Amino acid sequence: MDGGVVIVGGGLAAQRCAEALRRGEYAGRLRIVCAEPHRPYDRPPLSKELLRVDAELPSSAFRPEEWYLERNIELLLGATATALDPDAHRLELADGSTLSYEKLVIATGARPRMLPLFDGYSNVSTLRTVEDSNLLRQLLGQGSRLAVIGAGFIGQEVAAAARAAGVEVAVIELESLPLVGLLGPELGRWFAELHSGEGVELILGEVVSAISGKDRIESLTLSDGRSVACDHVLVGVGVVSDVAWLEASGLPATGVPTDASGRSELPDVFAAGDAAAVYDPFLDRHLVSGHWEASSRQGMQVAGALLGREPAPAPLPSFWSDQYGTRIQYLGHAQLADEVTIEGDATARDFVAHYRREGELVAAVVAGRPRAVGELRQRLNYLTEAALL
Repeated sequence: MDGGVVIVGGGLAAQRCAEALRRGEYAGRLRIVCAEPHRPYDRPPLSKELLRVDAELPSSAFRPEEWYLERNIELLLGATATALDPDAHRLELADGSTLSYEKLVIATGARPRMLPLFDGYSNVSTLRTVEDSNLLRQLLGQGSRLAVIGAGFIGQEVAAAARAAGVEVAVIELESLPLVGLLGPELGRWFAELHSGEGVELILGEVVSAISGKDRIESLTLSDGRSVACDHVLVGVGVVSDVAWLEASGLPATGVPTDASGRSELPDVFAAGDAAAVYDPFLDRHLVSGHWEASSRQGMQVAGALLGREPAPAPLPSFWSDQYGTRIQYLGHAQLADEVTIEGDATARDFVAHYRREGELVAAVVAGRPRAVGELRQRLNYLTEAALL
């Protein structure tokens, strides 16, 4: 029986890989194993459009069912991978069945981190699936008081959606400023002022030390003794690669290390998206990107490798966030910068932040200026390529 290509995962990387394989005239058997009962769908809308309580609920599915039928792509919905036998080229599923493969693509994405302190409470959630988003949307429509743990991009986007719905929001963040570890204090202060100006209670440099409530959380006690009343808690403290099921195969649980084409150390096994730790030649280490654009490109890179093509140059790290009607875009390696300058009007949410190292541009954050991104991307790509020569 033809094992063909088996793609494990139902997210962006899996979808782009399947699309590119069929577009590249791969005619073999092609199966996508989706743990969720839905066709592959896009996750960014979960914290953006799908939380808008005043809009019709759009579909986030990438393609209609007919698209997969027409291209002879088999969707195995509600099927969870539990183990991999690389020697036998066999994938084990939760229902006890197995799938043989010629080539395997690991694209199981990531799962949200949960803090043990919040285990067991009925009014605590994370945001990763369409069900998570639907639950949060319903709560926002009820005007519930929301406590958000973590001021990363997910936490900020949820806070922005909640404020748009008129919900009282408190964001609790351990760090001194939002995203300060990634973007530095200049942009951290800008994000803090952005949310405070929209009515978010932003509590920085504090953690939750105690919880009041039996089955449901009624209030949170912070490390400084303050109490925050809430009807629901959204935990947004990052994600981890969802690859624990690969433990017996010898692959690490922190992301599958791959080369630029997505090849792992195991024969005929590839990885893409949040499940993959792709080698970054600029930083000289393997990294899990965790961003939409990287997942899309990695899925296509793997397809190219399966089709026998040479890998494209390493892509520039980039992502975007929509908050309070402003598109915020990031390009490059901000962690390398020794200087940050802002061009434009930060208070008007219309600026470009240039990150430089020894005078050379290494990253940029763009707010409200989408037309500036193309030129910045070209400049950063040129500088990155020159540095690698």
